[in-house]
Formats: sequence, structure tokens, C-alpha cells
Amino acid sequence: MFPSAVSLHFHALPSSSFQLSALSARSGAKMTFYDDIYPFYPLQRTSFIFSGRLFTIILVFLVLAVSLLLILPGIRGKSRLFWMFRIIISLFIGAVIVALNFTNDWAEARMTTTATYKSFSNAVVNAEIGLHVGLYGINVTLKGNPVVQFNETIDYNEMFSWHDTIEEEYEEALEKGLPNPILYIAEKFTLGSPCGLIFQYRYSGRYASATLWTAFCCWMLANILFSMPVILYAGYMMMATAAFIFFSMASFSTIMNVPQCVFSIGTDSFETEYSHSFWLALATGVLCTIIGILVVVFDFMIPEKMKEAFSGGVDSDEDEEVTDEEGYLNSVFLEGVTISTSKFSMVHI
Repeated sequence: MFPSAVSLHFHALPSSSFQLSALSARSGAKMTFYDDIYPFYPLQRTSFIFSGRLFTIILVFLVLAVSLLLILPGIRGKSRLFWMFRIIISLFIGAVIVALNFTNDWAEARMTTTATYKSFSNAVVNAEIGLHVGLYGINVTLKGNPVVQFNETIDYNEMFSWHDTIEEEYEEALEKGLPNPILYIAEKFTLGSPCGLIFQYRYSGRYASATLWTAFCCWMLANILFSMPVILYAGYMMMATAAFIFFSMASFSTIMNVPQCVFSIGTDSFETEYSHSFWLALATGVLCTIIGILVVVFDFMIPEKMKEAFSGGVDSDEDEEVTDEEGYLNSVFLEGVTISTSKFSMVHI
């Protein structure tokens, strides 16, 4: 009688629900009616809150900024302000380039709709659904309107990474009984989906990440060259940094040139658009371009002043004041030097 029961439920449940029941049967999971949590699981999924990698990147660059700013009191004159501005701008560019590899908002889409909440239940919720796309995966958000419905807090932020295998994460989501809208969006990025989104987004994100790391290497070389008497080449490396940032944007933009897969939930649908990380990459690339062009132009027009600006931080006026100060000479020592010099000259003759 068990096979016939399964066949009856197959026509009544959506594909994700059927896969969930099959996975639960394989894993031996038990579903019971208690705690008023759909679909009868005792505990809820803990939502993804903040990326630990982004926190580490921010902390590392903040420590570098504080460490470099501590040496500013040792720089005299007007160069102190220039060095502070230079340190802040340079670390900002480096932090943005590294952080863009791990952000999840290169492209995003949002909508508010009414949809079925979870499998094995006819409960319908009104919620805001969001899709956030990064270079290594996606974040799917679900926030109820209001947040508390059916004696439950509806506020999910789930991460699905395609860096390794998204299929395993999707199966885990099915076993844990995540809401249907989250499962529906995640299923679009699996290998078996007819949309083929996984191939478009994974390869475009991979090349975008590679060019961003190349831009980071160019940024490091530019900072090294700025500390050497080769300011012109440092300007060239800043322009190379900007070029690779633009290359990463072009690589990610290829996802918009293919037919878009429409996400339909309930009676509404949405498509992804460029988001904060994409525009932040554009602004950082423009900033690097401006810095590189200004350094190259000024190095051709006023090379001596550029060398002074990027020197050790001591003004030329202070050097002149030091050289013009009066000093005291030892006449006895000078007479001895004169006598020894005269004797040497006589012997030489």
C-alpha cells in the first residue's frame, strides 16, 4: 500500500515538496505535529546574517589604516595632510577591490507578493521576496509583511553558493523545510533547471573575480611604485587597476546579454538588475582612472614637485632653514688639518 500512497501524493504536491518527502524518507527524518511551525519541524532554520569574510576584510583594512595613521605625527610640515589623504584613498580602493569579490549584491531583484508559505500546508503569506546575486553565489531573502505571521517570525536570508556544488545545498534546504519561495528561486540555479542560470552566473562571476584579483595586484604594485622615484609608472599602474575593474564589470554584464529567466511567484514576477556592488565597482574604477591620469599629467608638467610630494615628507623650506643655521668651528682642529695638508703638498711636490 505504500507505493500507491506515494503516487497519490505525487500529483497533489509541487516538485519541491515531492523531493522533500523523498529526501526525508531517505534520511529517516520524522515529521510530527507540534510547535505550530510549518511544515511540522521542531526547529527553524537560522538565517544568514552577515558574511564573515566581509567582516574580516573590513577589520584587516581598518587595522592597516590605524597603523599607518599612527606615523603621521612623525611627518613634518604640509606633507602630513597629503600623506593622510593618500593613505585613506589608497586603503579605500584596496578594501573595495577585495570586498567586491565577496559581496552578494552585484545584481538583485525584489517584489512583494502573496505566496504559499511552506510544503504540506495551504498557509498563504504576504511577504517581500528578494534575490541578491554575487560572484560566488546568491542570497534569497523572505520577510513577512507583517514579520510575525502564524505565530512565527518570517525573516529569512539564505545563502546558496555555486563555488562548489549548489545541488547539495539545495538538497539540504529541502530537508530543512525552507519556505517555498526560497526553494523555488534556488531551484532555478540548479544544474537540472531548464533556465541554465547556473552556467551563465557561475562563469561570469568566475572571470569577474579573476580580473578583480588582478586589479588588486596592480593596486599593490602602484603603492610600491609610489614609494620609489618612479611616479610615472605608479600612475600607469593605477590606470591598469581601473582597467581590470572595468573588465570585471564587463564580465559580469554578460549575464544581461542572454535571455533572462523570469521568476514567477504567485501572480507576480521579477527580473534581476544591477545593484550596489556593480555601481561601487564603477565608482572605484573611475576614481583610479582620475588618480592615474592626474599623476601622469603632473609628472610630465612638474616632475620635481611630484618627487617632493611623494618623498619622505620633509618640506624644502625646512631643509633650507636647517642649512642656514650658524655653527661653531674648532680652530685648533682646523690648524692641524691645514698643517697636515701643507706638509702633504710639499712632499708631493
